[in-house]
Amino acid sequence: MTSKTLTFSVRPRGKPLHKLPEDLSLSSTSTSSDLYTQLASSSGTSIHRLRITKGSDGSFIPNLSSLAVSDAGLRDGSSIYVKDLGPQISWRLVFVLEYLGPLLIHPLLYVLLSKPPSFLQTLSCTLITLHFLKRELETLFLHRFSSATMPLFNLFKNSAHYWLLAGLNIAFWTYRSSAPAAGDSNPWITWPSVALYTIGELGNLNTHLVLRSLRSAGGNERGIPHGLGFGLVTCPNYMFETLAWIGICGVTWSLASVLFAAVAVAQMGVWAQKREVRYRREFGGKYQKKRSVMLPGVW
Repeated sequence: MTSKTLTFSVRPRGKPLHKLPEDLSLSSTSTSSDLYTQLASSSGTSIHRLRITKGSDGSFIPNLSSLAVSDAGLRDGSSIYVKDLGPQISWRLVFVLEYLGPLLIHPLLYVLLSKPPSFLQTLSCTLITLHFLKRELETLFLHRFSSATMPLFNLFKNSAHYWLLAGLNIAFWTYRSSAPAAGDSNPWITWPSVALYTIGELGNLNTHLVLRSLRSAGGNERGIPHGLGFGLVTCPNYMFETLAWIGICGVTWSLASVLFAAVAVAQMGVWAQKREVRYRREFGGKYQKKRSVMLPGVW
């Protein structure tokens, strides 16, 4: 196919970007990644701070090396809008920092408040610490993120969820001498809860391994996942995460654990619904539609 030059009208959206050009010319064979790179270079802004949308319908143009600008719906004379997303922080760093809170808080309050600790308090601290240690290790060595960064503000919002709800709130109400977990263990509740926790953590890890296999290192391609749990729900990682937290609730005997689990499940359900919509849109008839996105027969 013969390459020709396409010229786009460039407009700022929101806060103006200094040095943003009024128009931009690219080859018709250029990709949306080339579009982002040239605009970032021209405006002197990090490529991760830019969000580009089409002037015709306002739809988002992703930063993909596999997407030609013509396939993105841009033609000669098209208008594009460029928004500065503000300060960014890497997804990986956000995950590391937000999980670090519970990972530090639980052992600390366990030592300070549990005098002497009961069996259930020791077990609670062990399970919760292992849960967030697993998350840290997955973040560092397993997860492959489709986007490099997120807005810096998200760090504070996400950290409050984990440091306060999963960290301070659960730890305070679990390790106090008057906490229900300070009493005797009921083996008919404790050990089934530990079993649920173990199944949930291992199932969650398996799902993350499957999702990792669908994306190359540094890539942002997507695929249709198959394997344990994917025949039941859209996001089995969230299903197994829910099982793990039911297990933790059964060990801690704490309403604080129930509160965190309820908030987490509600948020994961929203994410799972969005992923189901995205799978249907991206893969069409190749994708087997799911009635349940996270909990079979429930949600």
